[in-house]
Amino acid sequence: MTDPSGAQADDGLSLEMVMAALRADSSDIAIYAKVLTDTLGDSLPADCLSIERNRSMSDRMQNRPGTVTKVSVRLGEKNLTLGTKKGAPVAEICHEVRGIVLSRSQVPIAEWAAELARGLVAHAEQNAQAATALRRLVAGG
Repeated sequence: MTDPSGAQADDGLSLEMVMAALRADSSDIAIYAKVLTDTLGDSLPADCLSIERNRSMSDRMQNRPGTVTKVSVRLGEKNLTLGTKKGAPVAEICHEVRGIVLSRSQVPIAEWAAELARGLVAHAEQNAQAATALRRLVAGG
């Protein structure tokens, strides 16, 4: 349940706390990939999270996963993508309905993280497993 502003879940999980946890090292896409897969991956719907990697020949020969180049999170009608372009992070928010992109905006990483936090908190309000995962994220574990 939320308060009238919609920012606080009754279990003490707040939008501000999730946003602060997501802002840590926000320019490092590999960190986001690790947080989203390790902390939240099991609690998000199976088709909600995708990670693209660039695997060099050395990575393949040594069976390493490669360097994360793009993280995409689909929450409802929003698709939030964090990638790199010429080595710099690029954040994008798309509004899609039934596979059709209605709008696409390149945004600052802080805005992307805030939108991701809002989506994760909304998802956690409907899913106990997601709420537990978000509490782990906020607690730093």
